[in-house]
Amino acid sequence: MIEMLAASETLELLRQLSVLLDQELRCQPKLSGLRIIESAHDNGLRMTARLRDFEVKDLLSLIQFFGFGTETFSLTVNYLDRFLSKMKVQPKHLGCVGLSCFYLAVKATEEERNVPLATDLIRISQYRFTVSDLMRMEEIILEKLCGKVKATTAFQFLQLYHSILHGSLTYERKKHLNFERLEAQLKACHCRIVLSKAKPSVLALSILVLEAEEEKLPELEGTIEHLQIHSKINDRELSFWKELVSKCLLEYSSSKCSKPNVQKLKWIVSGRTARQLKHSYYRIAHLPTIPESGFLKENP
Repeated sequence: MIEMLAASETLELLRQLSVLLDQELRCQPKLSGLRIIESAHDNGLRMTARLRDFEVKDLLSLIQFFGFGTETFSLTVNYLDRFLSKMKVQPKHLGCVGLSCFYLAVKATEEERNVPLATDLIRISQYRFTVSDLMRMEEIILEKLCGKVKATTAFQFLQLYHSILHGSLTYERKKHLNFERLEAQLKACHCRIVLSKAKPSVLALSILVLEAEEEKLPELEGTIEHLQIHSKINDRELSFWKELVSKCLLEYSSSKCSKPNVQKLKWIVSGRTARQLKHSYYRIAHLPTIPESGFLKENP
């Protein structure tokens, strides 16, 4: 139980958790907008769940290619889903929107020396738009998100929940609650738009509860129950999202890979491909400037 873990470090983690819980609903996607995307037919004119999920997987490939952390990926998905749930984006502009969200998240979370040049980012991504298109899209996204770049994400909750639960395990049992494995599972969940409808705290706790069950850690039941109460997550809500998370992870594990974070989600550019990209960049036929009218219309 949390009361029995009354160490100063644990109390500080609980304080941080309370702060996140107070903030988590301020920068989340519009549920009505996500439902519109889920119900859209794939006719090439409307944004659909399938297109969104493909885009997120491509962004995960970029995250892994550059060696960026899960925090950056989680924030990228937050920006993308918030924007898509608010604006009517045509599929042909999705790549520019996604890469702009990625670039904004990188600049918000990664060290400045690790931020790639916009020209290199476009070249490696093999998109057919210009740096000015990317910068203009960034401005549009920031405007529509009201400049709220410090969002509360599922990754932050996963970190805190894991730290609290990990601290309550004996030394011999700590290895059974591996954070890298949990990160991989969160990445897989981010690749499903349906799970973007869950509150970040609920998504993170669902992943941890399933992992505790999988690793047979009954000693965590009391602490998990208190975290659930502290987070004001009822049993029905947790059970509902646990089932969807379990289904998502099962789909990944059944496709010839034991973990969501395996090579099938990792894009590696060979030296030959890199040389081809470098030469082909200068032959890109640039797209015309993206008009805001017609491209951007707010969802109801």
